Amino acid sequence: MPQIPLQTARLDLIPLTDEHLAEEIALDADPDVTHYVWGRPRTREEVLASHAQRMERGRQIDGLGFWAGFARDEPGRPFVGWWILGPLHGPDQGDWRTSPGVAELGYRLHRRFWRQGFASEGSRELLRHGFEELGLHRVIAQAVTDNMGSRAVMESVGMRFVRSWDEPDGEVEYAVTRHAWFSRHLS
Repeated sequence: MPQIPLQTARLDLIPLTDEHLAEEIALDADPDVTHYVWGRPRTREEVLASHAQRMERGRQIDGLGFWAGFARDEPGRPFVGWWILGPLHGPDQGDWRTSPGVAELGYRLHRRFWRQGFASEGSRELLRHGFEELGLHRVIAQAVTDNMGSRAVMESVGMRFVRSWDEPDGEVEYAVTRHAWFSRHLS
């Protein structure tokens, strides 16, 4: 199953493409948005490199990838941010080839859309997609320990704290299983 468009009450989640590059550049130019990720705004060249990596990760496993989110009911249908339900990567997550059925959830939103429930709304839809349509059995999410906003989103969508580590900057991991998702949403 290739990556498909998704919808929520307030969001159109469109598979990320090169057409969204300008929105990604503007998003990563905001130092508040990138504070917990990079500690500073990103240059155009850095975002181009990240975009290429995002596109490559989106091609690794059918149905997984990055989505650009647009506010459905606002004039001009503005870009809210992006969400990922992607294959595992990196030394602290493992490798998607050895962990089938496990994916990573993430999000990055324009400051204008913070604290309005958009991060949770998009994340819930990706979890639903992952568990109900793709048959995933576990989804993880990670954040810098001090990023209380991101941690609150993880908890609000039913993820539970799994572990923390101090190297290099102090991070936490949350997770939700397929069983816990269905128990929460079918009861």
